[in-house]
Amino acid sequence: MNALVLVAEDEAEIAEIEVAYLEREGFRCVHGADGKTVLELHRALKPDLILLDVGLPRVDGWEVLAEVRRRGQTPVIMVTALDQDIDKLQALRVGADDYIVKPFNAVEVVARVKAVLRRATTNAQASMVRVGALQIDIESHLASIISNDAVTHLNLTLTEYRLLAHMANAPMRVFSRSELVDACLPGSDALDRTVDSHMSKIRRKLADAGAADMLAGVRGVGYRLMPVP
Repeated sequence: MNALVLVAEDEAEIAEIEVAYLEREGFRCVHGADGKTVLELHRALKPDLILLDVGLPRVDGWEVLAEVRRRGQTPVIMVTALDQDIDKLQALRVGADDYIVKPFNAVEVVARVKAVLRRATTNAQASMVRVGALQIDIESHLASIISNDAVTHLNLTLTEYRLLAHMANAPMRVFSRSELVDACLPGSDALDRTVDSHMSKIRRKLADAGAADMLAGVRGVGYRLMPVP
């Protein structure tokens, strides 16, 4: 489904232009004419991006941006008649992803929207690692097994998570015990049998989640994570 853009603009003519150009490029759009409505739409619809005017009535753009950032990482492009560097810096400091000054070229607005969404998609993909049924959310430190649309979160210790995440970056590669110690237990005096103990616990937790064959030992070498569906 095409990306949903929330156009936050109190001037009806400008909003119509933004929506028309965005929809012509295939985006879905919803319009909010004041800050309170924009925040309500953001919570209800979870848009992919907000095109946010600073001078909104009821709740201004700065407050809207701050609240959106408290809720999460929805990409935001600020749109304003203010062109002072201090305003641009404030927008970026508060958490805006880009900044457009009025009067603007509508074609440029569409290009900026595409660029910000592209970056957001790339960042989201970079923070998520998939190996077969295993999914690791790097930012949340959360590992899950996804099978037949069912999601089972793995209850891992920090060391177990580090070991699994490290191996997930290179599926099918055999990691030696000493390499795993250096990468995941730096500064410790862990022995080979310590790694074996952690791996045994990880394997048991994977098995409980229905992914028993993902983690395999390679005799005399170490361990391998396999992309088993």
